Amino acid sequence: MPKMKTKSGAKKRFKVTAKGRIKVAAAGKRHGMIKRTNKFIRNARGTMVLSKPDEKIVKQFLPYS
Repeated sequence: MPKMKTKSGAKKRFKVTAKGRIKVAAAGKRHGMIKRTNKFIRNARGTMVLSKPDEKIVKQFLPYS
């Protein structure tokens, strides 16, 4: 069997933690900060771990995770 290909968009956006969870940057922080609340901007800082159902979808794109 040949090697499976990883989706190149997924490998740029997601990282896999040591326990196999998917780490991702918070959405909605690229532009338009003036209309966002300070609470939203503060909570969207850094990275977060995806939920289990979303994790299953992303793992299809990362076959060797």
